[in-house]
Amino acid sequence: MSITENLQQVLADLPQGVQLVAVSKFHPVAALEEAYKAGQRVFGENKVQEMTTKYEALPKDIEWHFIGHLQTNKIKYIAPYVAMIHGIDSYKLLCEVNKQAERANRVIDCLLQIHIAEEETKFGFSFDECKEMLTDEKWQEMTHVRICGLMGMATNTNDKEQIRHEFCCLHRFFTDIKNAFFINRSEFRDLSMGMSQDYAIAVSEGSTLVRIGSKIFGERIY
Repeated sequence: MSITENLQQVLADLPQGVQLVAVSKFHPVAALEEAYKAGQRVFGENKVQEMTTKYEALPKDIEWHFIGHLQTNKIKYIAPYVAMIHGIDSYKLLCEVNKQAERANRVIDCLLQIHIAEEETKFGFSFDECKEMLTDEKWQEMTHVRICGLMGMATNTNDKEQIRHEFCCLHRFFTDIKNAFFINRSEFRDLSMGMSQDYAIAVSEGSTLVRIGSKIFGERIY
């Protein structure tokens, strides 16, 4: 099947209100062009240099989401154009994004990454660390970032019940955080969970953004 057909199939699976982030990392510009021609406008990358190269080569109405682990020294390269950063995993990183966004004269949408998986290798705040950061209201003084929700990655396992449980916990936490800290902020509405192998479960547990790559573009060529 072609990228266009794969894309149409994935979109047909998604209910209204769930946005597709087409994860194009390690795929050539031509693959993104095909998806673009088929109507896709939101793409996700996890390497700063690769995303910037693609940004420069492709139409400017594309919305670029940075979905990887972001190093503070790389933010300045994406601050002028990135639409959303999914992986804010520390207060320090949020501060640096705010600083670089101010330099670029922009406000950047951000999601706080929560560690819900069993793997130690995944990044993110614990539930307690996230609450602690939001309780200490210093983040409210940052005028160049907008906290729009949360992001999490489930454990890489075939155990569907475990994946469901992790997504369910994150959704519950999202609701708690919204009620406690963002009750009057309409921008806090996104819950980014679900990838090619588990997005159906994520959607059923309240995801509003799914990050799908191999199901659209095929296996990656490293």
